Amino acid sequence: MAIAASELILNDDGSIYHLNLQPHQLAQTIITVGDPDRVSTVSKHFDSIEHRVGKREFHTHTGTLNGKRISVVSTGIGTDNIDIVFNELDALVNIDFKTREIKKELTQLDIVRIGTSGAVQSNIPVDSFLLSQRGIGFDSLFHWYENDGGDIAFAKAVQEQLHLSQKAARPYTVTCDNELAALFQDEKIILGNTITNVGFYGPQSRQLRLKPAHDQLNPSIEVFEFKGEKLTNLEMETAGIYAMSLLLGHRAVSLNAILANRANSEFSKQPQQTIENLIKFTLDRLTR
Repeated sequence: MAIAASELILNDDGSIYHLNLQPHQLAQTIITVGDPDRVSTVSKHFDSIEHRVGKREFHTHTGTLNGKRISVVSTGIGTDNIDIVFNELDALVNIDFKTREIKKELTQLDIVRIGTSGAVQSNIPVDSFLLSQRGIGFDSLFHWYENDGGDIAFAKAVQEQLHLSQKAARPYTVTCDNELAALFQDEKIILGNTITNVGFYGPQSRQLRLKPAHDQLNPSIEVFEFKGEKLTNLEMETAGIYAMSLLLGHRAVSLNAILANRANSEFSKQPQQTIENLIKFTLDRLTR
C-alpha cells in the first residue's frame, strides 16, 4: 500500500523532507555528528566528495575514503532530531519514492556516531574515547514505537537505584550492534553504559540559576551497579540512535570523545584536538 503524502513528505526535487537528500546521495555507511560544522571536519579527510547537501541543522557530505563510500550526516542535538534523521535515512534506502511503497528487499545501514560526552566516573580520563555498549534513554522516544521493551531488567535497576520520580520518563535500555562495535575494539577505547537525557543543564543535573529537580542525580549515577556494570557518561543522542537502529534493522555504535569529567569537575583543555583524534581513529577503523 502506498504511503500517504502527509506521512512520507517529499520535496519538489524528490528529496526527503528534512534531510533534503535523494536516495542516490546516501552511502550505506554513515557517520552521524551533532554539530553541522563537524560534517566538514570529518569529510575533509575524504579522498573525494560527491554530494554536499544542507537544510536547517541537517547537513550531509557523501564521499569516498580508501575506496569506501561514506556519508556524514549532522543530526543536531537531542533524540527528537534522531527520530527525524533515522526515519528519513531508513526511508531513503527502504522505501521506493516513486511508488511510495516499502521495498521487498530491505537495506541495512551501518551507522557510527562521533559525539562528545561527559564522564560521571572519576576514573574515566578527560580526552579519552568511550564506546557505548548500552544507551540508557531518559527520553521517551523508544516508548512511542512498538517494541519488545529492550533490556528491561537494566532499565528497571536504573530507575530504582537513581530514585527517579514519576515526573521523569521511564528509562529504556538498548545495546549497540556487537559486530559493528568490534571494528573499534582497541586498548584506547573504554567500554561504557551511556545515559541519554533530554537536555544539557537540568536533565544532566547542571545548575546555573535553576535548581534541577534531581540535584543528586550524578552522585546516584556514580554508585549505580547492576550485575557488575556501572554507568559511565551522559549525553543526548546515543539511546535514541540505538533504539531507532534496532527497530529499523540497522547496525549502530556510538563513539564518545570524553570532554568533561563531572565527578572531578574537569573539562578538556584541547576539545577540538580530542574530537579530531576520534574522527581519525573512526575513519581508520571504517576503511581498513
